[in-house]
Amino acid sequence: MTSKAIDVVVAHVTKMIVGIKKRFPNGSQVLPFEGGTHTVDEVTNAMQAFLDHRKAVDNARAAAQVVYDAETAASPALLALIAGFTKFARTMFGTTADALADLDLEPPKVPAPRTAAEKAISAAKGKATRQARGTTSAKQKKSVKGNVTAVLVVTPATPAPAAAPVSPAPTTAPKA
Repeated sequence: MTSKAIDVVVAHVTKMIVGIKKRFPNGSQVLPFEGGTHTVDEVTNAMQAFLDHRKAVDNARAAAQVVYDAETAASPALLALIAGFTKFARTMFGTTADALADLDLEPPKVPAPRTAAEKAISAAKGKATRQARGTTSAKQKKSVKGNVTAVLVVTPATPAPAAAPVSPAPTTAPKA
């Protein structure tokens, strides 16, 4: 049942208890239902037990939420402290297996020794990779000098077509 549905049932049962006490004031009155007989007090006590359980569940949830919120707020600082101590213990005890085991820490793994064949294969792969990529060492890069012959080619800018010079208009001078 969802929380809303339970809230509806709680409200319904609360009102039923009030109605039962109003309509059946004699608590020892016997009511025949559900294939048996029950007194009014039995019915109201059972309904009240349901309400009490529901209230206890709600209180427990609220208390659990408070504890959860406190844990959530404190966890980052506590986890940082735990991680710091773990680093400290590993530094202090190094590879001492029994001391690390007392702290539930595993000793650092030691890589398995490589065979001569594995080393040779690794070196061949590395050399092939360097050749494929064309990579060189720092010393080899320094020894590479460029011999570039520079030819300076200057193309003159094409001048804009010059405007035709304006010549003076022919004048006729008087003859003397």
